[in-house]
Amino acid sequence: MATHRVATWLDRWGPILPLLAAEFIVWLGFGGLLPVLPLYFTEQGLDLATLGLVIAAWPIARLVTEPIFGWLADRTARVPWMVAGLLLTGVFEVLPLFLIGPVAFVILRGAAGVAASMYDPAARGYLTDATPPERRGEAFGLYGAAQMGGLLIGPAIGAFGAGAFGGIQFVFVFSAIASFLGAAAIAWRVKESGPRTHPAPSYDATEFPRDTPSVSGRAATDIASDLAADGPVNVDPNAPKRLLNRGLLAALVLNAGSYYAGGTYEVIWSLFLRHLGAGLDLIGLTFAMFGLPVLVLSPYAGRIVDRRGSYRFIVIGCSTPAIAGICYTLIRDPVLAVPLILLEATGFALLNPALYAVVAANSPIGRSSTAQGIYGAAGTVGFILASLLAGVLAERDILYPFYVFVAVILTSLVLGLLIGGKRLRAHQAPAALPAEVPAT
Repeated sequence: MATHRVATWLDRWGPILPLLAAEFIVWLGFGGLLPVLPLYFTEQGLDLATLGLVIAAWPIARLVTEPIFGWLADRTARVPWMVAGLLLTGVFEVLPLFLIGPVAFVILRGAAGVAASMYDPAARGYLTDATPPERRGEAFGLYGAAQMGGLLIGPAIGAFGAGAFGGIQFVFVFSAIASFLGAAAIAWRVKESGPRTHPAPSYDATEFPRDTPSVSGRAATDIASDLAADGPVNVDPNAPKRLLNRGLLAALVLNAGSYYAGGTYEVIWSLFLRHLGAGLDLIGLTFAMFGLPVLVLSPYAGRIVDRRGSYRFIVIGCSTPAIAGICYTLIRDPVLAVPLILLEATGFALLNPALYAVVAANSPIGRSSTAQGIYGAAGTVGFILASLLAGVLAERDILYPFYVFVAVILTSLVLGLLIGGKRLRAHQAPAALPAEVPAT
């Protein structure tokens, strides 16, 4: 029985397993590097406001380039973008050891953001197109679990290596090697998911308003013709015909609010724990503990999202980090941060697959990487604002960034629910290509 279950699972997820393995490897390096970046930059003489600018350079670069690379990934082969992005990421991760100073740090972090923009939309678009609609929430849960598995183990490897091999420099080298190995795994095992459709209405339809029945009907007919030419493809017949729709807009708002937390914590978390008296070992442990609930819960949360919809997971996923954010401001013992970060991470474990499922359900056919690029860019906006603001606020009081984060994520929750409405409640249904698409 166990053997049969394993065989069934491998048969179901075999096409995306190489990508999940590569994601795990990459996040090993990222997990090792994340806790030490603020400490390393401040040791090189950066004040907190400048540190926020350095941290913000990475998402600023992504904001500009991620939609572009998402658009390109929808129109070319995705594997070369993924491989090139990871190779360049590895190079830019190790260079701060040799090029030191505020200007160099800003440039290198920005270059690393461009490299990440080459990889991420292509990877998420590949995952969307390689997964049937009724399994996408679970697929993105596995995707998040692979990331958090790396985040769980990476800090331990980084802390051990730093102690055994002479300091913090080891972590930068380890992170670069992990990116190179991830690129090799993708180049070796990830196969293109096949042809994608890029439907466009007939030229004579452009003189009508874009939502008139004639335009929609011709677009649906074009889609059916393209799919018939390409052969059987898993598609959602209810997929929207345009990127600008309420479901995707709601996901953008919610993602921006959740990523505001990421920008805040990347600037101040290690410094906050150091302020409470924590050592590097405890700081690394908190990053590992953040990965644990996501690793364990994301696949199951994604499975339930596929059956029951995203709404309740979005509400819980935004509210729980807000509660944890308030509690952080009340603790005086850094050890108490461990159970709180488990609580916060549980919220994100529920939120992430729910939002990915919303984006996938509201992506037009043939535009999945473009939608993922726009979705990532929205999160990047939140990350940038947090990075720039957190350093300035922390110079006045290390607790101020937490207060602002709580206000931002709760505001984004309210706005997202108002915008998305029923589009956030819908769940994925098994998709089947209709035998005949009506003209109107």
